[in-house]
Amino acid sequence: MTSRISPDLPGTYVFDGPTSRRGFPMNKLFMSLRTEAARTDFLADEPGYCARFGLTDDQTTAVLARDWQAMLDLGGSIFYIYKLAMMDGHSMQYLGGVFTGMSEAEFKAAMLAGGRTDV
Repeated sequence: MTSRISPDLPGTYVFDGPTSRRGFPMNKLFMSLRTEAARTDFLADEPGYCARFGLTDDQTTAVLARDWQAMLDLGGSIFYIYKLAMMDGHSMQYLGGVFTGMSEAEFKAAMLAGGRTDV
């Protein structure tokens, strides 16, 4: 018996089983970027590299456009998406800002001030 709990947590991204399955090819691509050879192959032919992993058209579009929010919405794990962001010279704080509607500097300041509040 499985339980389908869908918590009502406004502003909170829930990475659950269905999301994981939906994003599996994209997350597998991101994980491959751990090696220098894979990064070189990816940068040489990004659309071809996406095709190698069987990304959907929407996932490929998101990756090529560096649409970070779309990648998350299409099943990407923030921990894997970050591997691509690092290739582009972005920090985790940059992504935090993207996902919260803040600049990187605003996000860093918010974290130093104690983090987000759900007010």
